[in-house]
Amino acid sequence: MCGIIGYVGKNNSVSYIIDGLKKLEYRGYDSAGISILQEGKLVTVRAVGKVAELERAALQVNPVGTTGLGHTRWATHGKPSEENSHPHTDCSGELVVVHNGIIENYLTLRTQLESLGHKFKSETDTEVIAHLIEENLKHVRAANEEEKLIKAVQKTNKEISGAFAYGVMWAHAPGLLVGVKNQSPLVVGIGKKESFLASDVPAFLQHTNKVIFLDEGEVALLRGGQVTVLDKTGQVKKAKSVRISWDQKTAEKGGYDHFMLKEIYEQPQAIEDTLRTARADFGKILGLDTSTLRGLKDIHIIACGTAYHAGLVGKYYIEQFAGIPVSVDLASEYKYRTVPHMKGTLAIAISQSGETADTIGAIKKAKSLGFRTLAICNVLGSTLTRLCDSTFFTHCGPEISVASTKAFTSQITSMYMLAITLGLANGNVSKAAFDKLHRELMRLSKAMSETVKLEYTVRHLTRKIYKADRFIFLGRHVNFPIALEGALKLKEVSYRSAEGFAAGEIKHGPISIIDKGTPVFMLMPHDSVFEKMLSACQECRARGAFVVAITTPDGVAQAKRVADMIIPVPQASEFLQPVLNVVPLQFLAYWIAKRLGCDIDQPRNLAKSVTVE
Repeated sequence: MCGIIGYVGKNNSVSYIIDGLKKLEYRGYDSAGISILQEGKLVTVRAVGKVAELERAALQVNPVGTTGLGHTRWATHGKPSEENSHPHTDCSGELVVVHNGIIENYLTLRTQLESLGHKFKSETDTEVIAHLIEENLKHVRAANEEEKLIKAVQKTNKEISGAFAYGVMWAHAPGLLVGVKNQSPLVVGIGKKESFLASDVPAFLQHTNKVIFLDEGEVALLRGGQVTVLDKTGQVKKAKSVRISWDQKTAEKGGYDHFMLKEIYEQPQAIEDTLRTARADFGKILGLDTSTLRGLKDIHIIACGTAYHAGLVGKYYIEQFAGIPVSVDLASEYKYRTVPHMKGTLAIAISQSGETADTIGAIKKAKSLGFRTLAICNVLGSTLTRLCDSTFFTHCGPEISVASTKAFTSQITSMYMLAITLGLANGNVSKAAFDKLHRELMRLSKAMSETVKLEYTVRHLTRKIYKADRFIFLGRHVNFPIALEGALKLKEVSYRSAEGFAAGEIKHGPISIIDKGTPVFMLMPHDSVFEKMLSACQECRARGAFVVAITTPDGVAQAKRVADMIIPVPQASEFLQPVLNVVPLQFLAYWIAKRLGCDIDQPRNLAKSVTVE
């Protein structure tokens, strides 16, 4: 997830673009850049770091021009560096592109373009768009330069695949900005004799609240205050504009009250984007060849907090599908315990930020023992990714809320993909079984889209229970870590006492803290341990607990007999069900915290990345 801003109008575009990038910095902040059309030539300024660094660099160059593009980056291909920062140019330096999303076939296109003589200056997937448009400009016929650019862009759109939104500016078509939307956000703002192109409304809201939300496959042509929209067939479309009533702060959150809520709703797209990069040979992405995968005899998963819970789910996955023994350690403990040296050990570090001090220390220890290391991380170029032998990136975009939601479900998704890939490599999973498991995984984002519709059900529930002193979460098997995560989420944002347990353990002590009215959340999809969970419901209800059953459609009828309330979650395969089951618990934490008046995005005493031990 990156931030795009473009301006074409009657004023100097630089201040509009820099200000817009500041408003979009929540979408990415490892580097930024601008290109301004000045007296028929493109002037480009780029800088590593936050937009403030770009602003300082731009003041030194002091470009002036009424048409420009800007970008704030969240790296997905190529480390954070000035060379990899947007905007990217073609060989001539007369055309620039800014881009948000992933070009799936960029390696194939890059090879083809290099064979035609194109010289690449970055490691990014974005640069292929600039060179491909440059190549297509040579072959399209048009009455004028603007029409030529439009046709070249349309031809390019047919040749690239993936989820993308991008903006284009060409020195030979001054006064024209072209925007393209395909599965990534792009909006147009219409002002007085000026137009804006952006990833999100906050970039230009202080200048205009008249907005066109582009549909999939559409191309926007911006000229001053005039905007033309072409549909996916290339025909002019009568686009409807709307008036946005949000204030600036609300707009940054996409209309949601908090980033946490926004990020819960972003989970279907985050899973889709994460899996998009795994559709190729997953082993090659990880830098692990088949012989290395077959040689793995032991796996250590290392993480903290929410990522630790993702690792616990991953243990079930790997042992089920790959048959390899797995230990899961809190990174803060792994560093100090005696770890036996075993040949064929893979240490997997899970971290959203890649900067968690305990996880970094633990992975250094694993490396000192000679273990191969793998990071599952959301931040390209972070310390953890530089330390590990290989990395799989979860493509969530920045997660602003301290309480992790979309990073967690993307981490679980990544662990599932790793597990079935290991199983295929070592023969524990047949090719036919792998294909079936892979198909189920690829349907997950659609099921997640249905699951986030449960917000109202959970919101209604919280009216009855938000004043409770303590909350209990119970699960078995692969849903036991989800019980732990549900309790952690509630503690993080509402400051209420909450505990997660394996349901079979309540008789061994925890049942003593259940009394009349205690809310107990049962994670009980209709699976191999469903009958056991029914028994746990009865045990808790007999002690006066207010029992809430989170179950799948086949379990609703039986669960109603032993629970006070049902939250029905869409059905997935048994091992993917936890990814969906956690969503109502995320909503639960959010709405209890909101009713209690807590600071949801920045809970007391907590930080997004714990960078000290």
